[in-house]
Amino acid sequence: MEHVINIHIEKLPEGVYLATSNDVPGLVAQGRTIAETLEIARDVAKKLLDAQAGRSPVGAHLAPTAESFDYPLILGA
Repeated sequence: MEHVINIHIEKLPEGVYLATSNDVPGLVAQGRTIAETLEIARDVAKKLLDAQAGRSPVGAHLAPTAESFDYPLILGA
């Protein structure tokens, strides 16, 4: 089953991107591009949810993926 989590991405003064999430406590990912940061965040989120699996059902606090949802598409200039 797929789940949706909200990721907050910010560009740091050093020029890299940092991703965190209130939906998955402990999720912190950093990359050179937004795409790289999202890829790392996805891997970190999966590992954190797997680690929590022994304590509670995986994704118990996450909403299942809806049939439709909005996704911000970022285009370079």
